[in-house]
Amino acid sequence: MVSESKGGLKTLRQDLAAIRAFDPAARSSLEIVLTYPGLHALWLHRPAHWLWKRGFLLIARLISHLSRFLTGVEIHPGARVGAGVFIDHGMGVVIGETATVGDGCILYKGVVLGGNKSERCQRHPQLGARVVVGTNACILGNIEVGDDARIGSGSVVVRAVPAGATVVGVPGRIVPRAQDRSARFEHALDHASLPDPTSDVIRALHQELSYLRTRLEALEQHLSLPADPKSEPAAPWDTAAEATTDLPPQHGG
Repeated sequence: MVSESKGGLKTLRQDLAAIRAFDPAARSSLEIVLTYPGLHALWLHRPAHWLWKRGFLLIARLISHLSRFLTGVEIHPGARVGAGVFIDHGMGVVIGETATVGDGCILYKGVVLGGNKSERCQRHPQLGARVVVGTNACILGNIEVGDDARIGSGSVVVRAVPAGATVVGVPGRIVPRAQDRSARFEHALDHASLPDPTSDVIRALHQELSYLRTRLEALEQHLSLPADPKSEPAAPWDTAAEATTDLPPQHGG
């Protein structure tokens, strides 16, 4: 959902309120207005988009280009951006011409909403309301991302995402909530502590292999067969005792 029709001071106040709600570093409204490049990019985009819709394409592009120079955020004037959107830090964020960013979305540094076609058509992602897109994530093509979806940091999303889903990895994969209690973020800002479906599969395969080796050794002893001279293979990941303590836990929580 994109509340473009509201416009004016009401939308600007919603943009400001979103930062106050989601950024614990924000001390005052004056500080936000003066020092937040993500907010500056939004407030420059809104008049540029107004001009773009009314056919003043060159002027709109010039405003967009100025905004990119000043803030490090590139929003094409044709993009539809809803109210209460929070672009955190902002540097390197790219939002393409036919993209839609719904009300209340949070975009972190380096997010790309890119196209994958050369034709003049709707070729960029369509984000619903309250979507969180983590640092350096890329969403490519004309795909729908449903309301309240979560895109993990560094993910590359090329397929549609249902509402309320969590997507991680390259390419992005949906994490089933029924199979992983950590599939949902505990907080909207928690876009790094995510489940890792690939690691979970590898871990499950290793456990199954260990079980089969144990059964095979018991069978060899029962049949008085010579023992396997090969040693136990090392685990494909660090054990709990050897794990690096300053990294997120392997279970994603």
